[in-house]
Amino acid sequence: MEKAMVIGRAIGVLGGALVMVLAAHSLAQESAPKSNADDSGKATTQAQAGPVTFDVRDVDSLPDDAWGRLVRYGRDLFTQTFAHLGPEVPDPAMRFAGNNLRCQTCHLDAGVKPFAMALVGVYGDFPQYRGREDQIGTLEGRINGCMERSMNGRPLPLDSREMKAMMAYMYFISEGVPIGTKVRGSGLAPFSPPNRAVDLARGEQVFVEQCSVCHGTDGQGVPADGSGGTAGYTYPPLWGPDSYNTGAGMHRVLTAASFIQHNMPLGTTYDAPVLTTADAYDVSGFINSKPRPEKANSEADFPNRLKKPVDCPYGPYADDFPQQQHKFGPFQPIKTKLEELRRQAAAGN
Repeated sequence: MEKAMVIGRAIGVLGGALVMVLAAHSLAQESAPKSNADDSGKATTQAQAGPVTFDVRDVDSLPDDAWGRLVRYGRDLFTQTFAHLGPEVPDPAMRFAGNNLRCQTCHLDAGVKPFAMALVGVYGDFPQYRGREDQIGTLEGRINGCMERSMNGRPLPLDSREMKAMMAYMYFISEGVPIGTKVRGSGLAPFSPPNRAVDLARGEQVFVEQCSVCHGTDGQGVPADGSGGTAGYTYPPLWGPDSYNTGAGMHRVLTAASFIQHNMPLGTTYDAPVLTTADAYDVSGFINSKPRPEKANSEADFPNRLKKPVDCPYGPYADDFPQQQHKFGPFQPIKTKLEELRRQAAAGN
């Protein structure tokens, strides 16, 4: 395996992102990892066991060679996305992001904070099945999904230096993790919502008491340059024109609730949450009840409707529950119905 990881690094330098993923797929066949998607088609986020141990080297410790420069550029793209790919960078051809957020707005600490959509080990998870597309996808495709949804922009060319740099950075922070291994602390921690609908009024109260001090009473964040966010944000907007769009994973209440409970207010850790489960549930619903950019063609997502997450806020659906319930719950009746429909579909096959 150690030899394979060295080969993978060489491939990353010489062959670029697409070849790197193909190599990862070949190596993954040797270790025969189990599928990392649950029965909703959503990638699982927890390792089977073990402590949270993210042993990631300092990117700046890399030498000033082609590999070191590429990895550092990838790190910079994650931490300063707006400055390289934002909607107001000087070169119009480089305006891939449609907002002034950064990748680490969601993947905290450049993707290495446990249970904050951490990316440690993710490089070896691909190719992987994704329910949103109902097919096997590559890591480049997953990155571009974020570009189109969380960044409200357009996909990066697969052969671009920017895509290769992001791939190189994600490889770097995954070094030492055997391919196909799930790292405890990657992705998000499990979240079990109350068996009721979101209480939007209570969510607003939590927002005012816990979130507005950083994100503003209007939820529009604090621009780093004191003006309009063109230099990024000290604290990002949570809704409005410069936030993630309706197709982003963070627009789903259960995804947002897990992220919020285990990371917010800023500085919170997964093992010492400040907010209760009910707090996180209600405030995530309140935030996602607010206006934001619309994702075009979202009806094409999850072509197999039985794979659609219960909290997907847009239709069409396999069940008869209204869109309002898919957006704000209660989610348990939807989960029960989908399990029944899946059993029926399996019996029919």
